[in-house]
Amino acid sequence: MFKQYQLPYAYDALEPVIDALTMETHHSKHHATYTATLNTLAEKAGVQDQEITSLLANLDQIEDPALRNGIRNNGGGFYNHNLYFQIMGPNAGGEPTGALKEKMDAAFGSYDAFVEKISALATGQFGSGWAWMSVTPDGDLVLSNSANQDNPISLGTGNKPIFALDVWEHAYYLKYKNLRAAYVKEFFNVVDWNAVSALYEAAIK
Repeated sequence: MFKQYQLPYAYDALEPVIDALTMETHHSKHHATYTATLNTLAEKAGVQDQEITSLLANLDQIEDPALRNGIRNNGGGFYNHNLYFQIMGPNAGGEPTGALKEKMDAAFGSYDAFVEKISALATGQFGSGWAWMSVTPDGDLVLSNSANQDNPISLGTGNKPIFALDVWEHAYYLKYKNLRAAYVKEFFNVVDWNAVSALYEAAIK
């Protein structure tokens, strides 16, 4: 059974960047529904015992097209939101440090350049989707975006996401309305770079 990520912080802990109602709706409604639907579909497909990254990387193993598409969407929603909620926290923001900072500086030029590049991917994503920083099989850092609940794993890149920025309207519309760029700008104030660094270290092992 796939288990929804449980927040280690309260729904109002990310205010004023993300309001409590958005967090509660996002986590207890949207994410919970993705998780429940994934479990139902995975059981029907006989893949309920697989690890989520393996499942998303091998969607072609699911012969039934409807089940495959449902698991792609709901499995992506499950995985993506687990990562998104994991890399945020109260009293966060600032800049990365240590090995991750060095790698980001080498890959993107500076932290500010990283913010500029991934913000452009996030705001430029047409319709619902995500912006990502991922670790390649060679240990490099790359940026990308994807539509709907796709991610670098389900798209078959072989890359491991360590940073997820949700740009579905449900992630920001209650507070920011149609101003996606304003939400994206503020998002970096709640990024927990310690959590991202831990994901980076795990990805390069």
